[in-house]
Amino acid sequence: MQQFTALLTGVGKALPQKVLTNADLEKMVETSDEWITKRVGIKERRIAAEGEWASTLGLKAAKEALAMAGIPPEQLDLIVVSTTTPDTVYPSVACLIQKDLGATKAGVLDISAACTGFIYASGIAWSMIRSGLMKHVLVVSSEILSSTVNWTDRDTCVLFGDGAGAVVYSSSTEEGRGILSMTLGGDGTECDILKLPNSGCRRFPEHQGSFIQMQGNDVFKLAVRTMSECATEVLTSAGLTTEDVTLLIPHQANIRIIEAIATRLKVPAEKVFVNIEKYGNTSSATIPIALCEAFEQGRIKKGDVVVFDAFGAGLTWGAMVLKV
Repeated sequence: MQQFTALLTGVGKALPQKVLTNADLEKMVETSDEWITKRVGIKERRIAAEGEWASTLGLKAAKEALAMAGIPPEQLDLIVVSTTTPDTVYPSVACLIQKDLGATKAGVLDISAACTGFIYASGIAWSMIRSGLMKHVLVVSSEILSSTVNWTDRDTCVLFGDGAGAVVYSSSTEEGRGILSMTLGGDGTECDILKLPNSGCRRFPEHQGSFIQMQGNDVFKLAVRTMSECATEVLTSAGLTTEDVTLLIPHQANIRIIEAIATRLKVPAEKVFVNIEKYGNTSSATIPIALCEAFEQGRIKKGDVVVFDAFGAGLTWGAMVLKV
């Protein structure tokens, strides 16, 4: 039986023009640029303007990725969107993007795995391509987290931003390239340490509104442990070591988490991609945005080994090895 691999053929990103700096936040809540920079590594983040949604940002990123891949929308077999902030539950964001792209032959679905959503969505793409069912899959991660932030809560409002990233995976019979290994995990027993109450049909009267709530210390410890473990697992599964890694692209949630993971994995700082200072935490969009910027900066070329590593609400986590 012929073996298929999922090659990365295109990447794209979209970010709102509006910039919210730490100096701006100093005027909104009791905080400081020094504290935010030292604790989480963020200097500014992007905030969606009126009329910018997960679908509109996702569409821009998708067009960039398709242009790089050289694939017309009508050749797409599937569109998978990871988002925690959809325009509407239905139609899905994937349906809205499909409509505006004119991807008339593509299946469409949204998934919700919080900050790990890009890796989960890539897993769906990989499975469909490896099975031989599909040739071209578009993965879009698009988040409008500003819509879920309590701008009076200084512990969380400094962390999040808006943005979208997209990739195209295409079927190939070339050995040794594409997605090489992946692991996905989760733990629902820890769901209370990072949650968004009143965001669905279930009401929680003890919570006012629908805002992100987080127990930061618990999230930090679990993120460092699980991300370190799953990155090691996928490298072992691919028959590689950290010395083979060209670039580690972790979820951009907190600079201290990123540094702790790099230390545990013994990956030098020059091999770790960091852009959290510009965009903050854009949930599932952080990794594809970073991937796009890594290409733009010439830090990735054909044959390079890239490791993606993420942790999110749910709880969810996952890692993936890609040979470009």
